[in-house]
Amino acid sequence: MTAQPDTRTKMPPNGNLTIAIYLAVTGLSAACGLVIEIVAGRMIAPYLGMSLYTWTAVIAVVLAGFSVGHWIGGWLAEKPSGPARSAVAISLCLAGLSAALSLVLLRTLSGPVIAIGLPAVPTILLLTFVLFFPPSLFVGIPSPVLTKLAIDEAPSRMGTLLGAFYAVGAFGSIVGTLAAGYVFISYFGSIRTILTVALLYLMMAAILFALDRRCKKKPLLARQTVVPAAIIVLLFGGVILSGRAVSAFVDNCTKESAYYCIRVIDISGDIGIPARTMVLDHLGHGTNLRDQPGILLTPYVEAQDALVKAHFQAPQELNAFFIGGGAYTLPRAWLARWPKAKITVAEIDPAVTELAKQSFWLNGDPRLTIEHQDARRALASEPEKSFDVIVGDAFHDIAVPQHLVTREFFALIANRLKGDGVYLMNVVDNGSQPRLTLSIQRTLKSVFPSVELWQPYGQGTRQTFVLIAAKTPTPKKTLHSRVDPESSWQRMPEDEIAKLQQLTEPIILTDDFAPVDRLIGVE
Repeated sequence: MTAQPDTRTKMPPNGNLTIAIYLAVTGLSAACGLVIEIVAGRMIAPYLGMSLYTWTAVIAVVLAGFSVGHWIGGWLAEKPSGPARSAVAISLCLAGLSAALSLVLLRTLSGPVIAIGLPAVPTILLLTFVLFFPPSLFVGIPSPVLTKLAIDEAPSRMGTLLGAFYAVGAFGSIVGTLAAGYVFISYFGSIRTILTVALLYLMMAAILFALDRRCKKKPLLARQTVVPAAIIVLLFGGVILSGRAVSAFVDNCTKESAYYCIRVIDISGDIGIPARTMVLDHLGHGTNLRDQPGILLTPYVEAQDALVKAHFQAPQELNAFFIGGGAYTLPRAWLARWPKAKITVAEIDPAVTELAKQSFWLNGDPRLTIEHQDARRALASEPEKSFDVIVGDAFHDIAVPQHLVTREFFALIANRLKGDGVYLMNVVDNGSQPRLTLSIQRTLKSVFPSVELWQPYGQGTRQTFVLIAAKTPTPKKTLHSRVDPESSWQRMPEDEIAKLQQLTEPIILTDDFAPVDRLIGVE
């Protein structure tokens, strides 16, 4: 029997190595693209906060960049292999350049963009687009081009290669997401992570340039490679110099944790005595005086303190639970004031506690118990414990995390309070139409017999309200500040609350539906 000739397409010599390189670049570039996406939210948090709106903008902008990049990559894939390979290398260089440049643009453009005065959502979208659309676009180009080049190397394996490139791209995205969330941000910080990604882009570009020269059987060191390399070095040098000029590569966080950019602001010069403020992302979370812990400079903290004293005539043995630690301002004050007080604080970020001890004079005290976990989980895990006071002071940007404002959570709080216990929380909201605050008030009313809404004297576009829920009302209608004699807090009359409810139509918040960001009045 005559043997039939093998008509299958033969793979060129070293074709497997070339395909492996294409796969590696595809997977690594996908990983880098997702690292940029995760780090983007952290980068803009000190300027715009970190909320549903910022994450929505980041994801949308990055996906838009990927989409446009893939479309351009598909067009480039139709070109001959040499120009296509060079185009991918150039796109990776531009991805690295634009990633590094985002650090510079963040410092130089964030102020002017915010100063335009647009509503919050357009401001977030505009700044996010300027910073992160270019690197996402450029890193979206390689995948379709490299897939086509690999198929050209082995046309008979087209289906297998298509599946392999899709798989390695998805796997790279997963690895990049996990690496950014669990490793890079916590151990490298945002700036070093971005610069590392930029260098990886350059490394991949260099590999593809070298591979292109090898495929063309031309020497690596020639005018065609030295001149582009020199241009790239000069461009990156310019970015580095401009970055240093605006301190773009200097971390403005005292500590960047897995949750926040934490900053310690020394205000001793303004106060006249040792004092510091803790800022998480872009929101102050407590001001402490070193030698006078009982002096509370933050108005809503002073109001909460006054409400507790109004409800408990002799709170010497107060047992309190705090949802959120921050600078530990009120726990520190109560421990100093009441020798028999016991305080439990659920602070999800250990780095916040660490800085509170290092920089905000939080001393080790056997009466203070700190649990580094979500407050709702902490309360639910120990049903045998009960408290005189529970204080809600946890924020994600300017919004309270939605699982901490629902009817189910408030029922848990009511179950953990003693018979005469009280629940206090502060809410940042629109001053004239506090839709979120009134929704929380209505939700609390479905659980507690008495719910009061306190507001500072005078109105503002953005205002901090204090809510107190208990079995009995507060015996006062006005709270006067000890720090500022001209400042006071007023209990909002029921008729005024009713009028605002008609205007804003508040809802009862549940675990199934608690649109905190929409209710807070962000436009």
